Amino acid sequence: MTAAEVRLLGAAEVRAIATELGLRPSKRRGQNFVIDPNTVRRIVRTAAVTSEDVVLEVGPGLGSLTLGLAAAAAHVIAIEIDPRLAGALPTTLAKFAPAVANRVSVVRADALRVADVTGPAATALVANLPYNVAVPVLLHLMRQLPTVGRGLVMVQAEVADRLTARPGSRRYGIPSAKTAWYAELRPAGRVSRTVFWPVPNVDSGLVAWHRREPPPCTSSAADVFAVVDAAFAQRRKTLRAALTTMGRSATAAEHALTRAGVSPGSRGESIDIAAFARITDALAEPS
Repeated sequence: MTAAEVRLLGAAEVRAIATELGLRPSKRRGQNFVIDPNTVRRIVRTAAVTSEDVVLEVGPGLGSLTLGLAAAAAHVIAIEIDPRLAGALPTTLAKFAPAVANRVSVVRADALRVADVTGPAATALVANLPYNVAVPVLLHLMRQLPTVGRGLVMVQAEVADRLTARPGSRRYGIPSAKTAWYAELRPAGRVSRTVFWPVPNVDSGLVAWHRREPPPCTSSAADVFAVVDAAFAQRRKTLRAALTTMGRSATAAEHALTRAGVSPGSRGESIDIAAFARITDALAEPS
């Protein structure tokens, strides 16, 4: 079955399915459903999904994006926390894309607690991530599912800017630094709020990423991330001052930063994840 033969959901279909389920979109779960087929086509195209891909989708909701992914991928693993939505998705697939419905596995689970996924190993993450948990979900899946080598996620526009910010930018911070441990991220376009139901208060952004090796480091990711957290807890603090909040003396912090090749007077917003890794290793060395 080709993409042209799959019936994608428009506004009328989305609202009809919601009515059948007695569903009122939950703000707490960040439920904003895509009602524009062209946006679905754009996401699948931008993600470069092929017939060899096993795509992981988080928060499939009523199935708008799932249908587009099923037409293009070898298999789709759809992780949904809402039991009503998870239960209804197979029916939607059977109605709107019967020839490819068997390509989709629906997993009822909290994406923040997924440790592994049974079946074929996922190769790509393509998802409209719930606004309220987008960054934690992305970091968790990058850490837990190393076979996922690339992805395209739709997130709140401000979050997209933060994820793709570079050192020296005022938007650079914890999300930028931590995701850079796992991958190279780049902006992949804006999405108008009008393509969602209900209409959110903000526009969205697409973020594309490709996995890469973490920077050379003997410390664990958790230890490096603890240094990142300390560096951005108070953005205006110098790194020397920030490291004292981790129980280091100012002298020990200064020595570690110097060994790492970082100016003690620098701020977290000015250094990349490789520098954070060097600082963490230097802190673990005997003074």
